[in-house]
Amino acid sequence: MKVCIFGAGAIGGYMAVMMKRGGVDVSLVARGPHLAAIKANGLKVVFKDKELSAAMPATNDPRELGPQDYVIIALKAHQAWESVDQLKPLLGPNTVVVTAQNGVPWWYFYGLDEKFADLRLKSVDPGNRQWNAIGPQRVIGATVYPATEITEPGVIKHIYGDQFGLGEPNRQPSARLTEFADALTAGGLKPRLYDDIRDDIWIKLWGNLCFNPLSALTHATLDIVATDPGTRAVAKAMMLEAQQIGQHFGAHFRVDVERRINGAAGVGAHRTSMLQDLDKKRPLEIDALLTSVQEMGHLANVKTPYIDTVLALVQQMGRSNGVYPTFPEEVRTPEAVTA
Repeated sequence: MKVCIFGAGAIGGYMAVMMKRGGVDVSLVARGPHLAAIKANGLKVVFKDKELSAAMPATNDPRELGPQDYVIIALKAHQAWESVDQLKPLLGPNTVVVTAQNGVPWWYFYGLDEKFADLRLKSVDPGNRQWNAIGPQRVIGATVYPATEITEPGVIKHIYGDQFGLGEPNRQPSARLTEFADALTAGGLKPRLYDDIRDDIWIKLWGNLCFNPLSALTHATLDIVATDPGTRAVAKAMMLEAQQIGQHFGAHFRVDVERRINGAAGVGAHRTSMLQDLDKKRPLEIDALLTSVQEMGHLANVKTPYIDTVLALVQQMGRSNGVYPTFPEEVRTPEAVTA
């Protein structure tokens, strides 16, 4: 099995080391000092009680690697959109693409019932770039639960977690899904297969769509956002609006709102990814986590006053700090279009 991890950052690099040690032929697309360190010394993952390392081909030019059996896109949603043309040399006739991003994926409506089939979300795929260049039929959906960070070029610190959700957008079992799950398992990772991966996407998104922007706006850690009476109430209201939207399109929520919020509070004094990005002046993942949900709300005729308000505030904060929008203005519109 030939697997290329496109975006060998903290999560992609962690997956790469584990899968390589499990016997998979892994290559990487990376850039900058991180790429230079990987070429020179391989990749290292530092755990609380051990260190694991692996050497593997790495490049910033996918043409050097050629077509793969599986491509794992481990970039943020806006980065994946920007990089889709660079991805093309990795795609052969039967290449499978595993989308390992947070938020609503660009392929969300592929394989749904006829009423909703093949709607396109402009908030996450302006101009249908990924839909057209990759094709939703290639996709295996994924949810990512480990927390990792790059501590220096070529070195990744594992903080917690080893679980990944996986599923086919068309909600059917497949040999390619089983094969990929087996490859993760061989590397010591823990995949869980879902009849409908969208259910797990919503469970993770449920927290991200409120805790990320609220923490970025307040600079509070996750435990505070989830337990302070005021911010907890706003988060709950946003989640209830999102639940209506998800259920309208067929999603099932296996936990209730209070349990989901309490679970987030239990993580402790965690700085959310959006707060970390804001501090480091990196582009914010607003559209995949929140604008997409608002757009789906418009499609479902679900009113979202809390989501609308928090979205407007975090967008303006992003503009004021020069870290939003992440898509060119000429391709950004709030409406979805059909195929």
